[in-house]
Amino acid sequence: MPHAELASVVDVVQRNCDLADARHAREKSMCTYLLDMREHYRWAAQLPLGAAPDRARLSEWIARRERSWELLPTADGAFAPLPIGAGVDPFDDDAANRHLTAYGWVYGAGVGLFGAPLFFLAERAAEHTRDGARVIVTDREWARGLAAPPAVSRRNTIIVRLDALRRWLWTRVEAGSVRGGDSAFAAVLRAYADADAAASVDRMARSEAETLILHELGELRAGSLLGEDWERMIAESPRRTELVLRAVRDLLADCVVTLPQLLARDAHASLLFWYATFDGLRRQLAPELVRPFRPDPERVDRAALADAARAGASRWLECAGGLKAAWHRGGRAALAQAAEALCRRQ
Repeated sequence: MPHAELASVVDVVQRNCDLADARHAREKSMCTYLLDMREHYRWAAQLPLGAAPDRARLSEWIARRERSWELLPTADGAFAPLPIGAGVDPFDDDAANRHLTAYGWVYGAGVGLFGAPLFFLAERAAEHTRDGARVIVTDREWARGLAAPPAVSRRNTIIVRLDALRRWLWTRVEAGSVRGGDSAFAAVLRAYADADAAASVDRMARSEAETLILHELGELRAGSLLGEDWERMIAESPRRTELVLRAVRDLLADCVVTLPQLLARDAHASLLFWYATFDGLRRQLAPELVRPFRPDPERVDRAALADAARAGASRWLECAGGLKAAWHRGGRAALAQAAEALCRRQ
């Protein structure tokens, strides 16, 4: 249980998470929404990794949660200040953490996909400085929302959420068993093989936290290359365009930091992990980063991957420049047109 002084902070952060969920959770596809709710239930009920929720209890919990959302002031209700001192703005994570550090806790606040606010409260596991950035690793989470990205960066701070990472990895394990196996992810699991599946996932999470850190360092590097306009472009973009902008930044981040670092370390398991999680629009836009792993991901062509990453560093920076030029020239409409053209060219 949390320190008595922190109980009220937990309650307020969770209430803010619930308010954010009430406003944004049902914007997802029904399939994604139900999968996320299933995992959120496992977290809320403190079920072990891999424990299958009772279907009746899960359905009842989802119904109760949706009813509780209806009672929240989703249209104009403000997120509550944290009960620290005279009150801390819920988006002022620096001020909150100046107080929480003494308890070994970390508070995170920011804005995620499609402008949805993200909040969480977790126990600190480790902290260090890397390439001028502050890197924090958290473990058990006491308050969180439906969306729980395993790694986030804001300003010059990177936070890796081990609890969220374990849970996300376990959903991949379950999905692979249902679909008959994902060869790339299965290869990663073999690299971390343990007699107990949950132990394998835990080992993978602790090791691959480093890959997430490298990607976030790449995002910080990409942010300095792209300039402040990039965040304004994301904030002003329609959803499809936002997805393209985020994918372009992710690709630049991986080409300038993540892949070169993993290749330099000859981190075979981590390269497989990167490949297994390289999907969606990123894979559509950059198929050249996939080819070195085929047909057998365990026999990755490292030289070809290094060449693709070097070319990608230039390509995606140039591509980003073109998107920025379109935005400066014709605003949101021109940017959306340029983003769609980029997708059609692939």
